[in-house]
Amino acid sequence: MIRNSRFWFDRPALVTGCTGFLGSWLSIALVEAGATVVGLIRDEVPFSHLRRSGYQNRIAVVRGDVTDYELIERALNEYEIDTVFHLAAQTIVPIANRSPISTFETNIKGTWTLLEAARRSPTITRVALASSDKAYGAHDTLPYTEDAPLLGCYPYDASKACAELIARTYAVTYGLPIAVTRCANLYGGGDLNWSRIFPGTVRSVIRGERPIVRSDGTMVRDYLYVRDAVNAYLTLAERLDDPEVRGEPFNFGMDNPKPVLEIVQTIIAVSDYPDLEPVVLADAPNEIQAQYLDSGKAKRVLGWAPRYSLEEGLKETLAWYREFLGQ
Repeated sequence: MIRNSRFWFDRPALVTGCTGFLGSWLSIALVEAGATVVGLIRDEVPFSHLRRSGYQNRIAVVRGDVTDYELIERALNEYEIDTVFHLAAQTIVPIANRSPISTFETNIKGTWTLLEAARRSPTITRVALASSDKAYGAHDTLPYTEDAPLLGCYPYDASKACAELIARTYAVTYGLPIAVTRCANLYGGGDLNWSRIFPGTVRSVIRGERPIVRSDGTMVRDYLYVRDAVNAYLTLAERLDDPEVRGEPFNFGMDNPKPVLEIVQTIIAVSDYPDLEPVVLADAPNEIQAQYLDSGKAKRVLGWAPRYSLEEGLKETLAWYREFLGQ
């Protein structure tokens, strides 16, 4: 995914969570755009897309935890970081429900640690912080717009809402050049969290197995291809000098919500086993029935729009997993 703009050429950029699903794709895009990329890695992920692609060898790696203030301050200063993409987080909802403390540590403390170090750095000109549509919580009126209150009450949802409040504090009180992304559910190659609906279903259908649906299948979500999400992050960061962008949250989605079961059936239909029937467990506590975004602000202010249809994104996704799984 090569950018035409020379904006990123030789620009030092730190990506926290660089071996994660989105972090891998974003780091690769930054390298291809000519940025000098520094990645923060806590745990080694041998099968991450960043490592398998060979791009981990093309970035500087800082090893440690995002909650370690001295480490983050050292990284920002020694590498003279200009741009920060703060993606490091515990992102799996069932894990957050089982283990809220580790989720709060990473998602909340990690945010204030990163932002305090960025505030004190003389070279930082822009920070893009990853929130989530989950921060909105449950609303009677959908789709969510950016002025809707953040009502997240389950552990993961609340951690993202807290991180956003901290980000707003640093933007308003200290003038930190920061903007927040609220993305729809992301999908694409490289997501190895098999409990998620996309990678879990794709792996099952590639193997000819019945896919598992944890919920009853009626939950409604919007899904955004990871390459479109990368473009959203890069576009947002490039525009952070604009007063309309600085300090603001932005929704990024397809604006085309679908029930989970429909997504599963779509994946099955384009697989080599179109007659598979999903196993519906109807066991997904502490998850909201319907969540989807209005991306009008991103389109109006940033000129951003998704480039991939669901069919196009799904085709690339299946190809990635077939190669990964050796089938």
